Amino acid sequence: MANAHADLHHDDAHHGTHGQDVYFVPHGSKWPVFASVALFITMVGFATWLNEVSWGKTTFFVGLAGLLAILFKWFGDVIRESLAGHYNKQVDTSFRMGMVWFIFSEVMFFAAFFGALFYARQFALPWLNGEGDGAATHSILWAGFSGGWPSNGPGAIGGTYQTIPAWGLPLLNTLILLTSGVTITIAHHALKEGKRGILLLFLGLTVLLGCVFLYYQAEEYIHAYHELNLTMGSGIYGSTFFMLTGFHGAHVTLGTLMLAIMWLRCAKGHFSKDNHFAFEAVAWYWHFVDVVWLGLFLFVYVL
Repeated sequence: MANAHADLHHDDAHHGTHGQDVYFVPHGSKWPVFASVALFITMVGFATWLNEVSWGKTTFFVGLAGLLAILFKWFGDVIRESLAGHYNKQVDTSFRMGMVWFIFSEVMFFAAFFGALFYARQFALPWLNGEGDGAATHSILWAGFSGGWPSNGPGAIGGTYQTIPAWGLPLLNTLILLTSGVTITIAHHALKEGKRGILLLFLGLTVLLGCVFLYYQAEEYIHAYHELNLTMGSGIYGSTFFMLTGFHGAHVTLGTLMLAIMWLRCAKGHFSKDNHFAFEAVAWYWHFVDVVWLGLFLFVYVL
């Protein structure tokens, strides 16, 4: 009897159901395996779609739909665990450390792309012009080339194009994102003060501002492709421009989706003044997106 009680106590402690004095470890989950299979199908579909295989496009969307459904169920399990009170201070600390490292990885992700922009602009282009260590490159390979930034290189890849003025839609989108940073901060303070109405209002405004930003980003892309002949094929400038702004737009899309989910959870009363890390994590992510855009606006559009 004593041994059976000890075994039960050990099992409860291992799975986090015994109390708040233990670190919660969830039961075996099927979602990681299912997600791996769905991700594999998605990538096979994407690769075959790029190679113009007839079934590639369908396979890609089937895998993507399956992955989204699995993530929906997986995050649902995590939410239910949180609402059940399984997460203690240790788990909260782990979540915070995980989010910090995730955002750090995102910083390095964008740092690589900003680095590519910096290298092309400050090193590769001057070398092609014959400056510094590029004298031989200029005289032997591209003797007739002389150009400054923005450039599509000696081969004029993609043909003549125009750049997007910084003080039009880019400035408007900058103001939109800066405003969204204010609204999410107001919503956060409202949550900590228990002001539900203000929380839902300003969090909803943040979601709306994210959607407006994406709308204007799409308008900018359409204008660039159809009227300015600025495309991903416009040499090094076109590729770095769309690489940086495109990946940022993908992050804004993800952030807007997460903010919308947070709004629904706030409406359902999932968070309290002292227990709302999921909200905080999304707020951290959104502020990161804001900061990246400021760098983009300065180095891609203005300078």
